[in-house]
Amino acid sequence: MNDGKRVVLIGVPTQAGTHQKGCLMGPDALRTAGIAEAIRELGHCVEDWGNLAPASQGDLQHANRAIHDLGETVGWIEAAAEAGTRAVGDGLFPVFLGGDHSMSAGTVAGVARAAKASGRPQFVLWLDAHSDFHTPDTTTSGNLHGTPLAYVTGMPGFAGVFPDLEARVDPANVAMIGIRSVDPAERAALRQHRVEVHDMRRVDQHGMSSLLLGFIERVKAANGLLHVSLDVDFLDPVVAPAVGTTVPGGATFREAHLVMELISDSGLMASLDVAELNPFLDERGKTARLMVDLVASLFGRSVMDRPTISY
Repeated sequence: MNDGKRVVLIGVPTQAGTHQKGCLMGPDALRTAGIAEAIRELGHCVEDWGNLAPASQGDLQHANRAIHDLGETVGWIEAAAEAGTRAVGDGLFPVFLGGDHSMSAGTVAGVARAAKASGRPQFVLWLDAHSDFHTPDTTTSGNLHGTPLAYVTGMPGFAGVFPDLEARVDPANVAMIGIRSVDPAERAALRQHRVEVHDMRRVDQHGMSSLLLGFIERVKAANGLLHVSLDVDFLDPVVAPAVGTTVPGGATFREAHLVMELISDSGLMASLDVAELNPFLDERGKTARLMVDLVASLFGRSVMDRPTISY
């Protein structure tokens, strides 16, 4: 992807969607690890809009008493959605720096709104250990970082709770890769709505490249816009420990870079999330530097020109 993108970094330092504190430091840790410089060195223009602030919502409540920080989460969703729509509308490539994964309820809603205005379908590639397909009614943890994909695909249970969707993502336009932890309610909903789900068993059986390339071909055939949502826990915690939702058996360093380079080769990615980085749990910046290295692969760095990095 060396066609000189106009990239904008947008920090979404929310930790309201999880009980684990520390994700609010994620955007600045990625900046400190050199994300702007890494993208710029690949021939892209980079500007930084700084960190968003949540729109004030007050103390919202839900019948599911497990849910916490609902008002703050809704405020972040509104702020991220507005920023995403504005960035894409201005012809920019937004890179959203998180922050817990509840931010993607806003980032995806925002870019999908812009995609609808352009007359092109929105696709989402969800690189994560979790499906994040709960609704406010089904979550038992009350952690709203487990709900963004259900929200943006228009599942029931969000009306009057989250902001009204202006553009719904068709569940058939979603692919999940790296999944290792799905609750029963999520599993039933995913099957009902035929979301493309590739857990690590399928990855082991069929390989990362064949699963990803099949989805990429669908995006290309539809002339779609691709949003990539990259959660730190897509990777195995041995290589990426700075996340509060570790699940063993994730993508290896090499598998993750393969995914990034294949996405880059496709030229289809139009927006990106980097979610769930928790610097409080990191080892001397190891995970932050790794995530920057992966983002560089998404923006065109190949194995032939990768610098030696001490993790």
